[in-house]
Amino acid sequence: MAKVLLCRVGDLPSGEILRVESDGLPPVAVFNLDGAYFAIDDTCSHGQASLADGEIDGDLVECPFHGGCFEIRTGLPAGAPCTEPVARYDLVVEDDAVYALVQP
Repeated sequence: MAKVLLCRVGDLPSGEILRVESDGLPPVAVFNLDGAYFAIDDTCSHGQASLADGEIDGDLVECPFHGGCFEIRTGLPAGAPCTEPVARYDLVVEDDAVYALVQP
């Protein structure tokens, strides 16, 4: 597995979302839920909306365009009109940085 740097720990306060563009990945929404980091594709599967512009509600992110929701931990749809999941990424935190683990 290759590691792709998404952000530094200090760049993402608890309860916040950060949109990241990195080589080799589509735009990614990175979440900090009480010190646990998660990443899913940033683009809503229902429309061309950035999930990083959405709102966190517990373990869900609400799409800013149509109000559909996705589970932050899994990328699974959790509210209409979203029915298709978004990709999720395995992460590792090392040396105060958050990395996505991807196939080379």
